[in-house]
Amino acid sequence: MRGRKPARPLAEVADAAVTVFAEKGYRQAGISDVSATLGLSHGALYTYVDSKQALFYLALLRGVDPEAVNELAVPVLAPEPQEIVQLLESWIRSQQELLVIETPTGLAPQFDGQDFGALIDAMYGFMERNRRVVELVGQCAAELPELAKWFFVQQRRSTLEHLGDYLRAGIRSGELRPVPDVPAAARFIVETIAWFAMHRHGDPDSAMLDDDTSRRTVRHLLLAAFVPAAG
Repeated sequence: MRGRKPARPLAEVADAAVTVFAEKGYRQAGISDVSATLGLSHGALYTYVDSKQALFYLALLRGVDPEAVNELAVPVLAPEPQEIVQLLESWIRSQQELLVIETPTGLAPQFDGQDFGALIDAMYGFMERNRRVVELVGQCAAELPELAKWFFVQQRRSTLEHLGDYLRAGIRSGELRPVPDVPAAARFIVETIAWFAMHRHGDPDSAMLDDDTSRRTVRHLLLAAFVPAAG
């Protein structure tokens, strides 16, 4: 079937796969779930991918490089697990906001409110712009060993450690407020930003919160919580 012209654009299949994997996780998602979303038969989906692993790769590629799926030959073949990690490593290196998050002490040697605001803006901007792929990886990582190590250890844990170092240095300098527990404060910052930038979109009670209002409110409240008032 390789080279056969499919009935639907591969991008549509990729979008359906993103939705299914992000909702169900890797283990619970199935070929039939994606085919049902597309209105195709179970067997017809094998025109596009050779396996569930290939379908997950297609979903990830759509998230990190949306136009790249249009260059793939069908059926898309399942990559080695390390190839998926390499795809995500390449993508994460392209995210300029993360330069701020990864080296926060280099961002703000004086730790003033403006610099802490820049850190908040960088984290919010990354999560807001990349929410589809972050939610997809977060939902599936625990069920895939290579992805779990990359996401939970190399990325999320590292980000929290860097952010904790930033808070400690700011507290020592007197430019940030003391907090009862620095790791908990770092997690509070990350989870607050993540909920408003990403997760509120799936909450029916949050429909009245538009993007700009959410962004400005999170920035305002985090600055008020961590930066002492002048004087």
